[in-house]
Amino acid sequence: METPDLLSLTFFRPFSAQAVAPLVAAARWRSYEAGQTVLEAGDDAPEVYLVVQGTLRVTTRSVGGHEIILNELGPNALFGEIAAIDGAKRSAGIVALTKTQLCAIAAGPFMEFALSTRQAALHLMKTLAALVREKDQRIFELSVLATRPRLIALLLRLARPRKAAGMIVSPSRPHHELAAMIGTRREVVTRALAGLQRDGLLEPARGGLILPRPEALRAELAAAWANAPAR
Repeated sequence: METPDLLSLTFFRPFSAQAVAPLVAAARWRSYEAGQTVLEAGDDAPEVYLVVQGTLRVTTRSVGGHEIILNELGPNALFGEIAAIDGAKRSAGIVALTKTQLCAIAAGPFMEFALSTRQAALHLMKTLAALVREKDQRIFELSVLATRPRLIALLLRLARPRKAAGMIVSPSRPHHELAAMIGTRREVVTRALAGLQRDGLLEPARGGLILPRPEALRAELAAAWANAPAR
């Protein structure tokens, strides 16, 4: 893969070349194949990572040893920043789902940059605030939504626009993985997907799941939130 310029990464775009110059020497560009482990839970936290290309999965394990899928990360995502701040070990594992390129920056230089100016500090704070909001949203979904709207919310997050029409979730995720993302069982997800297909809201296709009417899915999700118990 071609090595991009640091300023091409979304996180650094608000800054000048002079501002990020100290990080150029600290940046390391790394490539991973699909299925390759990037980090494991319990690892030390010496670096912050930015996703240049590809998709990664964030996982942890329950007390009983069952894998729990916490999130999926795509291009321009940032991870490892919390461990860089508090110095604790990694709380989750990261695995590449597709061929992936990352920019890794040692925690020390990254934090020096983040604390170097008010602009940089505010930028990192806004990034962390967005992460907290996203996690709150996921907790709300698990707490108050039924399985079908939780699955709809997940599919909409995973989907991307299609050239033809609608959206597509690609690569396709096995039912047990979708279940692990929304806190339910595989057979429950299988029934929910079948229901969405019967309603014309989902079409299985080679290499993915097509959402032909994403606006209808968004409307159903909005109705589920409107009818949910008070938060």
